[in-house]
Amino acid sequence: MGDRLTFLGHSTVLVDLDGVRVLTDPMLGHLAVGVIRRQVPAVLPDLLAGLSAVFISHGHWDHLDLASLRALPGQPALIVPVGLGRVVAKAARGGVHELRAGDKVQIGGLMLEAIHAEHGRRRSPLTSAEASLGVLITGSSSVYFAGDTDLFPAMSQLAGRVDVALLPVGGWGPRLGRRHLDPGRAAEAAVRIQPAIATPIHWGTLYPLGLRRVARRQFEGPGQAFRDAVAIRAPGVEVHVLQPGQSMSLGGSAVR
Repeated sequence: MGDRLTFLGHSTVLVDLDGVRVLTDPMLGHLAVGVIRRQVPAVLPDLLAGLSAVFISHGHWDHLDLASLRALPGQPALIVPVGLGRVVAKAARGGVHELRAGDKVQIGGLMLEAIHAEHGRRRSPLTSAEASLGVLITGSSSVYFAGDTDLFPAMSQLAGRVDVALLPVGGWGPRLGRRHLDPGRAAEAAVRIQPAIATPIHWGTLYPLGLRRVARRQFEGPGQAFRDAVAIRAPGVEVHVLQPGQSMSLGGSAVR
């Protein structure tokens, strides 16, 4: 397969880099919570054979799904914000690493660095993480997965360190909640980070029942809206819009 990124829907991205496989925020099945449903094909576990690590950005239900963690093949390490270790331990078959922003963990030939995220942290009234996190995955290329976040001042410190930025641009309901990025604010994130390539995530996957028919553009439009906004605000940043299941190649210190 070579070095590549595969967008699997919402915030689930498979990073194949330097012989190491890292998966972010796995949500694999058709069902979500309440009236929210996955509107693209489910992810087959066979696609995820040989996983080395799984990164969980925070505890919200659309990012930390215990059923998806239990379905993963093998014994990948689970990397989570401090406070969520005991939650994911219920589904873990490999080791669990709790990180704070700035902490690093080596996975094979890759370095994973926890990055601050400006977002909520609570999973339930009894369970929360200390903070939400993104992750910078560094090997022969560097990939920044933002998780869920709003803009934050230290985002500019990533400039010069990121080949590919995976930036959230949408949501799963009729309104985008606070501490999220919409396409325009995600374009501002691209201005601050200045990656070689930006790819939109957190869009076009989860919809409330019935809304896809009456508000299809609202859920399927954020990817193109992000491309258009980046073309105006950060014309030096190339945008790759991937549909769920699509991949793009990585190579050397940049994307081919």
